[in-house]
Amino acid sequence: MDPIQEAIEYIESREAGDVDRTTLSRRHKEQEVVSHIDRAIRDGLPPTGSILKNFGSAVAQQEVSDSWVKRFRRRHPDKLITKWDTGIDRERHVADSKYKYELYFNLLHSKRVEHGIDERNTYNMDEKGFFVGIANRRKRIFSKAVWEAGERT
Repeated sequence: MDPIQEAIEYIESREAGDVDRTTLSRRHKEQEVVSHIDRAIRDGLPPTGSILKNFGSAVAQQEVSDSWVKRFRRRHPDKLITKWDTGIDRERHVADSKYKYELYFNLLHSKRVEHGIDERNTYNMDEKGFFVGIANRRKRIFSKAVWEAGERT
């Protein structure tokens, strides 16, 4: 549904049922957070709880709590799914070729340029984009639609 049409329907439903205006505002802001999650997944970085917290804080324009993240996930069971990311050792072994490294660094360069990331703000990361030696498996938050469509990386 078109976001503008959805907003009109929310306003009309509020008038009919006298729903609090902040509830409607929250729905739209939370949909914006879900959209951030979709974009992050399609860009190859499914968010963790802390990244979701940053998204929520940016949209709310104030700091949200860790418990907000849990409540947000519970409020959107039809849109969000939590999965463990896969370990990378086997994948790293299979991907160990000069050609694949060149592809990776070309992709990394193009993404850095596309998103306007200065070279000084890049760090030592492995091919999955995690800090080397810091993270092996973490819980990631996916949009159910993206997960089921197989559009994740």
